[in-house]
Amino acid sequence: MDEKLSSPVRLVVLGGTGVGKSCIIRRFLFNTFTERHYPTVEDMHYREFDLGTTTLKVDFLDTAGDMQFPAMRRLSIANAQAFLLVYTIDSKTSFETLKKCFEEIREQRKDFQEIPIIVVGNKADMTSERRELLKEDVAEWIFCELPRLRVKVLECSAKDNVNTKEIFRSFLILAKIPFPSDSSGLCRRSSAHASSSKATGPDEEHKKNAPRSRSLIRRVSKKVSKLRENAHSDNETNDCVLS
Repeated sequence: MDEKLSSPVRLVVLGGTGVGKSCIIRRFLFNTFTERHYPTVEDMHYREFDLGTTTLKVDFLDTAGDMQFPAMRRLSIANAQAFLLVYTIDSKTSFETLKKCFEEIREQRKDFQEIPIIVVGNKADMTSERRELLKEDVAEWIFCELPRLRVKVLECSAKDNVNTKEIFRSFLILAKIPFPSDSSGLCRRSSAHASSSKATGPDEEHKKNAPRSRSLIRRVSKKVSKLRENAHSDNETNDCVLS
């Protein structure tokens, strides 16, 4: 029997400007990509996914990266059931911004250790010469410096469509939502709406794939490996790896 979860799960996407938050969401939802950057004020996408015996409803909330809308960001953090924190592997500055986003979560949410958090380094298609951050360094910050979290660290490329679906599979695992082992578990059942508030309109390709929009006010070293193993024995959701 197909069971429909009663209320949508809200996944809030945070990170600095130009890191590819919108590109990751668009690649996953619409399988589109554009090199052009359109500053986001706030985008909301609603989708339903068929997970076999369960229909999962998800609100994808894509937030502004320039930190000019603190009230909207606070509201987004307060209403989130999961977070996607994005930086780019070619920018240490973007990782510092991600840290600030996490501090906002820690300050506002007393239950932050129980909330699924996916930390993603985008632009993994970049050449090694342009890389400024190693995944191991990001993982060391998370597992050595922070309180125990329900977290997964990934690198992806929205441009080349690498690991974008893995991001959301990891979300299901961290949230302990069962999905079929013989499929991606992320088959879109239906799409309802996508509402947005942008500084600049979306590209034409996105317009063709996106539903109608309307405006709104709204992460290894041996040391790290040992810590992760110890943490795994205490809490199996600390670093979930798909089999």
